[in-house]
Amino acid sequence: MWKYPYKTQPYEHQRHALNSSANKTQWAYFMEMGTGKTKVTIDNFAYLRLQNKIEAILIIAPKSVYTIWENEIHSHLPNEVKHIIFKWNIDKPKYYHKFNKSTELRIFLINVEALSTKRGLDACIDYLSKNKLNFVVLDESTTIKNRSAKRTKNILKLRPLSHIRRILTGSPITKSPLDLYTQCQFLNPELLGYTSYLAFRNRYAEMGDIPVGPNRWVSVPKYYKRLDELEYKLKEFSTRIRKDQCLDLKPKIRQKRYIELEGETKEIYERLKQHALAIVEDSTVSFSNKLTEIVKLHQVCNGFTKNDEGEIIELNKQKLNALDEIIEETDGKIIIFANYIFNIKNIISFLEDKYGKNTTVSIYGDVDVKGRQEAVKRIQEDKNTRFIVANPTTGGFGLTLTACNTVVYFSNSYNLEVRMQSEDRAHRMGQKGSVLYIDIVAKNTLDEAIMKSLTNKGKIAAKTLGEEELRSWLL
Repeated sequence: MWKYPYKTQPYEHQRHALNSSANKTQWAYFMEMGTGKTKVTIDNFAYLRLQNKIEAILIIAPKSVYTIWENEIHSHLPNEVKHIIFKWNIDKPKYYHKFNKSTELRIFLINVEALSTKRGLDACIDYLSKNKLNFVVLDESTTIKNRSAKRTKNILKLRPLSHIRRILTGSPITKSPLDLYTQCQFLNPELLGYTSYLAFRNRYAEMGDIPVGPNRWVSVPKYYKRLDELEYKLKEFSTRIRKDQCLDLKPKIRQKRYIELEGETKEIYERLKQHALAIVEDSTVSFSNKLTEIVKLHQVCNGFTKNDEGEIIELNKQKLNALDEIIEETDGKIIIFANYIFNIKNIISFLEDKYGKNTTVSIYGDVDVKGRQEAVKRIQEDKNTRFIVANPTTGGFGLTLTACNTVVYFSNSYNLEVRMQSEDRAHRMGQKGSVLYIDIVAKNTLDEAIMKSLTNKGKIAAKTLGEEELRSWLL
């Protein structure tokens, strides 16, 4: 491969992934979260740009992910590659047309949800039509596993206009090997050897009919077959990397998933924020009362609030949806930390409904000592138990949870010690792989300010929290 000026030095597995794919028209990065598939992709299109082989990039990613790309591009794109980034905004069509005329490398970021709309599809078609030498990235490609979904059909319409294509996901198969069909179809309909889904399905699945009502039957897979053959085909156009294969990775890997408060939730947050700021700046109000106002804001960031009678009102499921996306992208067992009982119970209910009651255990205030011991035993030893949901104060101390290699912070404690102790439940003696830590953060809110304080190892324990710190979180 032509010598490439890395801005950030790759790990060996990342270098191998780039060398295998750099000049390929279509390629799949089936790399688990934390192994650097985003960096590899950025290095790939930068490599091609420096050889004048591409002029524009289109990146399609879930809403909770696509904003991360801008930061990653700034981190990994070599300084030699002059570029301009445009993020999809339905309200700025004029800016969009100016963007098309730029002489720099053009990078268009759009959330996959926008591809369910005609305006989003039209924008992508217009962009690709005007930039023939393009590089199209479909991040978290399992978002098009459903053949009948509108966004799947729309994204497949972009393939004929795409010059070079990449799909990215840590887990290309979330429910069934049949999930692969539309993902690979986006790359090239002939890669798997079948342009017909029915022919592909009949090759790799044995179907059977089950009753779903009076005189009504549906055909479902009874079992899968020839999977060795399918695996062999995938190796021809993909790189597969698991976390446990990356011995050169740092022990702790960190990521953030951002959500943005919208509509009524945003209005409530802004109203409470102004009230909290007035309370914090009032010298006659006690510190504990000031902290109470901060808690109210934090609850809104986590999708709920309380009325004057103390009744909980659910505002949205944005963080729950982000958690769902993380789980679909991730293999292995997962610790999910949340601060509020409302969130904990919601998460447990969601996981049990989607994955089955035997998949989830919990540790929080309502679980007695015996129940907590049983929860630890199951997550450590039972192969069917995949999730443990815990309050970081209750479940973050003294427990060994080394069967888990992914830790998700649905919300964060204000207390730095609690955060550090809870991190070490998985990252300790007996852990065989790297541990990935993912924070779900409400952007431009108190949520993000607390996260920044934790990152900077600030002294934010409630008993030592100062008023200046409170004020900084609100401004």
